[in-house]
Order: sequence, then structure tokens, then C-alpha cells
Amino acid sequence: MTETIAYFCCVVAFAGFGYKLIQARHTQPRRRMWLLSGFGMCIAGGIMLLTPAMENAVGVEEPIGSLLNLAADLLKIGAMAFAVAFAHSLKLGEGKRIGWHALLSWTVVAAEIALFFLSGSYRVGEHTAAGPGGLGWFVAYNVLFLVYGLISLLTFSIVFARFARHADPGPLRVGLWLLVGGGVSALGWTFWDVDDIYILATTGAVDAGEDTLSAILAALSVGLAGAGATLSVWGPAMATPFRLIGLYRTYRRIEPLWAALREAVPGIALDPGPGMPGGVEFALYRRVIEIRDGHLALRPYFDPDLPPVAEAEARKARIPEARVAATVEAATLAAALVASEAGRRYAPDDVPATYLDEPDIATEAAWLVEVTRAWRRSPVVVRVRNSRDLSRNSRD
Repeated sequence: MTETIAYFCCVVAFAGFGYKLIQARHTQPRRRMWLLSGFGMCIAGGIMLLTPAMENAVGVEEPIGSLLNLAADLLKIGAMAFAVAFAHSLKLGEGKRIGWHALLSWTVVAAEIALFFLSGSYRVGEHTAAGPGGLGWFVAYNVLFLVYGLISLLTFSIVFARFARHADPGPLRVGLWLLVGGGVSALGWTFWDVDDIYILATTGAVDAGEDTLSAILAALSVGLAGAGATLSVWGPAMATPFRLIGLYRTYRRIEPLWAALREAVPGIALDPGPGMPGGVEFALYRRVIEIRDGHLALRPYFDPDLPPVAEAEARKARIPEARVAATVEAATLAAALVASEAGRRYAPDDVPATYLDEPDIATEAAWLVEVTRAWRRSPVVVRVRNSRDLSRNSRD
């Protein structure tokens, strides 16, 4: 199972990052994409070197066995260095140097190599053990890897979390949060070494390969980071299905309000035939227009004294301020339906229309979603429909 997951991580990382690097060469800064690709490919390489198939291919006899572990760990350090370099390239600009972290990364690489050879570690079957008198050096080797990884990946995650919090809603923000998710997954992957350090300190040996959870966290990190950084390449292709799903969801959410108006004013809705002949976007457009037509048809039945009473009732019911306007709209519409059923008019049929100032369909649909929510759930609207005349009862 572990070997399968590891190979899958490698194939996805090498193929995915290589392909995205080619696809993004005209839309993304080249150096930045190389840094991100280095991150993904180093993680994949580190996993690949510890798979049983690779070990069978090159052998695990000394010194090959222990050198495989060293090479895998150095590739993981490289992945962390690339991740931070990528974060700094976004923060400081494409041409800026990453400064202190580059020096830190090379220092850690040199220290890790020195500690590894001082520890005299060697392979024993599926485990790596410290040599005679080298346990302290081997523990220091693993602790340094853990500390460097946590510092690097926390830096990466914090930088992108700050960007994401201040980004406007849209593809950029989604991409940034995907990058944060990749950094957090990599943090989990790195922190998983705490368990290995404890086992090493108490037994003198540690598992030489990647366990299942570690491989999954590494794969998740690669996938999320790659998806976030290349969102501008594949995002437009994915945007259309998600947009259509959102339109359909809005279409269904305003259906209760539309159904109530259609029952009161049947002439607002024409039979469109089975399904959605014009597509979901046209169906939503029709539904919004039909709700507007129903509202206009009921305008003689709107009680001009009701809105301030409904607003007071909404505030009395402690409805959140952001939903008060929609609650008032739903309450006055409910009262108009009751008045229409009773034949009680408040204005002549030719009263001028004053419904909305011609907003776009998306804006009006979003507003109608809020009105429908109040229509279905607000206690103020329920009281209007049950009392049959909130305005009169409140004045009495």
C-alpha cells in the first residue's frame, strides 16, 4: 500500500509539475514556476528514493542503503528551500534574492551531511541504525531536519495566509488558500518525524522508508501547492462548471418565492417545456424576471404603512442587521399576497412601478436569495401570514 501511494505521488508530481511548467511558461514568471516545480519534484524524488522498488533496483547494501536515506532527506530539504524561495518571490518580486533563507538552507545541507557521517548510520533491513557511539549525532541529524522544516514551512504558510486574507474574492484568493493548504500539509508531513525521533532515541534505529500517512501528507502537499500556483492555467476551464452549479443552486433557492408569486399571479410564468431548453443561465434569468413581474403585478396591494412596522418587528426579533432589509421585503410581499387574496387594494392598478433600479441579474438574484431565506424562515414573515394584517394589528 505504501509503495503504491509513493509511486502515485511521484508520477503525479513529476508529470503534473512538468506539464504545468510548460503550460504556464507564457502566463507565469519563469523563475517563479521553476521554484514551485523544484518544490514538487524534490518531494517526489525524496519519496521515490525510499520505495521498495528503488531499493531493489540499486540495492541496500552499505554504503548504498544509508546514502539513499541521506539523498532522500536532502531532497526534502531542497523542497522546503524551494517552497520558501517561491513564497519570497511572490512577496518581494520575481528578480529579488531570497537572502537569509538561502544561506540557512545551504548551512543546513552541509550540517546534515556532516552529522550523517558522524553518526555512522547504516541500513539493517528496513531500518536505519546509528553506528557505535553515533546515536547522539543521528538524533541531532533528525532534530535539525525537523526544526529546519518547521521554520521553512511555517514561513511559507504564513506568507501566503497573509496574502490570502487580504486578496479579493476570486481565483487569486482560491489559489492562495490552496497554497496555504499545501504548506500546512507539508508541515504535517515534516512534524510526523517527531515520532521517528522518539523511536530513534529509545531504540537506536528508525524505519528507513516512508510510512503510509507520511506519503499521503506529501502527496496532498504537492497537489495543493501545484493546484494553487497554476490556478490561472487550469482555473478558467474549471470556472464554467462551478459557475453553472452556482447558477443552478441560486435557481433552486429562489424557487419558493417564485412558486408563491406564480400561484397568486399565474400569468407571470410561461411554460418553458421540459428541462431547461435555454440552459441554466437563461432559466435563472427567466425566474428573476418572473419574480419581478409578479412583484409589479401586486403593487396595488402593497400597504405603504407596513415597511416601518415590519422593520421594527425585525429588530425586535433580533434579526441580524444585514438581513433586516430582506426581511422587510419578504414581509411586505407576504402582506401583499394576503391583501391580493382578500381583494384589499391600497393603490390604483396604474400605480407607477418603483420596484428596483434595474440592477443586473446576478445582483438581483443574490438579493432574491436573501428575500427567499427570510420568506421561508423569518418569524416576522410567519407572523404576517398568520395574522393576515401585521400593519393593522401593530397600529391597534
